[in-house]
Amino acid sequence: MAGDEIPIVRGSVIRVDVEHLPNPTGRTKKTVWLWWSGPRAPDLKLCFRAYLRRFDIAHAYRFVKNTLGWTTPSLQMPEQADRWTWIVIGAYTQLRLARQLVDDLRLPWERRLDPARLTPARVRRGFRRLRATLGTPASPPKSDTPSPGRPLGTRTGPLKRYPAIKKSA
Repeated sequence: MAGDEIPIVRGSVIRVDVEHLPNPTGRTKKTVWLWWSGPRAPDLKLCFRAYLRRFDIAHAYRFVKNTLGWTTPSLQMPEQADRWTWIVIGAYTQLRLARQLVDDLRLPWERRLDPARLTPARVRRGFRRLRATLGTPASPPKSDTPSPGRPLGTRTGPLKRYPAIKKSA
């Protein structure tokens, strides 16, 4: 039963009242609560910068899920999910690394961006042209005639089911 215990993580809760923001809005300023866990005293500037970066992280997850299809496949085993996650991470990394190599194919309402600051979605638009110039390490495609398929009268058994992993707070 010792493995079922939740570990205690020591940290500090920081209350931040912002007096001035660079882009003021008409809304009332709300108090921001941050959490810090570390061997030394909390660095307030670092905590607040991390708080502001949460939007970047949320947009990256949204892009990976919706555009790169992270949650699209119906995988049966945890190992398959791990492999698929690494494939999606590799695709996202390719888009980040290809920023300098593609043209900015922007939509009419988008403003021009420096090639070093292109978003993965904009790199993805220009990736088709880049891929044509790179070539491929793959062999030529095989014949397009269909395979004979499964012999008549054979059946496969039901798929092995795995329990859903549920996390509780």
